[in-house]
Amino acid sequence: MRTIITVTIVFFLFLFSSCVQKSYKRTVVFTLDVSQVKNVKKVGIRGNDKPLSWDSDFEMKEIIKDSLYKATITGETGYLFTEVKFTVNDEFEFQNQDNRRVYFDEKKDTTFYKATFNSLK
Repeated sequence: MRTIITVTIVFFLFLFSSCVQKSYKRTVVFTLDVSQVKNVKKVGIRGNDKPLSWDSDFEMKEIIKDSLYKATITGETGYLFTEVKFTVNDEFEFQNQDNRRVYFDEKKDTTFYKATFNSLK
């Protein structure tokens, strides 16, 4: 009888133990150069980690007129990276190509990511 109780307790402990990956608060400061794009009216970023989404732009703020934009994104994730694409005037960069992969700085709370629209340089 004692064996059955022990096995039952071990089973329930195993069943209710957490197998969920630990998540961390991550902040990424995105800086985007759009100086090669003409008639810039709106600049945004889309991605798969909240508060970003693939359905609508997270608006980036203009730092230098028609040239440099910035956005600071903070969210919870258990992954070591996130995927994003930038938009200008509601048009995606790298159409029909892979997303940008932004790896989080594991030693600091904030990651700084500088990009040029439609360029991997």
